Amino acid sequence: MRLFLLIALTMVAFAANSVLNRAALAAGGIDAVSFGTIRLWSGAAMLVLLGLVLRGRIALGGAGRVAGVLGLVLYIYGFSVAYVALDAGLGALILFGTVQVTMFGGSLIGGERPPALRWAGAALAFGGLAWLLWPGGGVALSLTHGAAMVLAGLGWGIYSLAGRRAEDPLLATGANFLLAAPMGFLLGLVLPVSPEATSSEPTGILLAVISGAVTSGLGYALWYHVLPQIKGSVAAVAQLSVPVIAMAGGMIFLGEALSLDFVIAAAVVLGGVALSVLRK
Repeated sequence: MRLFLLIALTMVAFAANSVLNRAALAAGGIDAVSFGTIRLWSGAAMLVLLGLVLRGRIALGGAGRVAGVLGLVLYIYGFSVAYVALDAGLGALILFGTVQVTMFGGSLIGGERPPALRWAGAALAFGGLAWLLWPGGGVALSLTHGAAMVLAGLGWGIYSLAGRRAEDPLLATGANFLLAAPMGFLLGLVLPVSPEATSSEPTGILLAVISGAVTSGLGYALWYHVLPQIKGSVAAVAQLSVPVIAMAGGMIFLGEALSLDFVIAAAVVLGGVALSVLRK
């Protein structure tokens, strides 16, 4: 029961990031690049502080560090740029659909030989994502922002695969954020800022700090704590709940509408992902 509650809490944190990011950008209180940079540095500050208080140290090395850092940077900025135009629920659907495809591919590279049912599910999930992103498809969205979320999903999948090798979840997550923050700062200097962006306002900055320090920093440390205790298929199934939670949060807090096209697209993607991880 304790593990189930920890997983549920982690999924809520993941969904909250979608709602917080979209809320900040939709209100025009901050641009996407600044949101990602503040989020990254806030998470690093929180995790370094916790590492010093609870462990008495910080550690920058460890298994999977390079993959974790690069995956985190790709995820953070792809995520922020995508939410300039995507609704919270749609963004989360694309994100975690891509995550499943990425983790599926990572399992193949790692030597796993999935059964035919899992292949069929992965193909269905990929087809649903292609339909979502195809110009003139069932759900209207910006191809550029959809592609940014696909990159974010690729980054998160890599980050999650690296997390299965973490020995100390808190220190490993802190190291990822601490090493990614300077990289993110430099990347933020060269990334183009959206023409619709305005100067950062206190509300936008506050939402970025909350997303970084709480739902990202603490949420990802919790995820790294959970990952070594569960099978990859369980981790994949658990993340299927995130788009639903994010969609509910978007409707409650942001007034986002629920369309039939989105429901069908969600069923195709999530149904395929579920099929890919279920046993016979």
